[in-house]
Amino acid sequence: MATNTRNNRHTRQAPPIAPKDRYCHFCVNAIQEIDYKDANTLRRFTSSYAKIVPKRRSGVCSKHQRKLAQAIKRARFMALLPFVNR
Repeated sequence: MATNTRNNRHTRQAPPIAPKDRYCHFCVNAIQEIDYKDANTLRRFTSSYAKIVPKRRSGVCSKHQRKLAQAIKRARFMALLPFVNR
């Protein structure tokens, strides 16, 4: 297989961008239990369409992401958070 090396030599790649350090909101503030009744805190971790934000975007650790998802689901069931935003 022949490859065109002439074009490969002249292409420039963008320098890699270092990812921003994210810290778990709940670990930093020493919050052990995530309360489903605290709708203002839970809204920080939902998207504009009321979907649960993934941990790679929110920055929370795995342990608190599981607790956060459970709390958001409970808050939705109790009508404290919407299931869908339009």
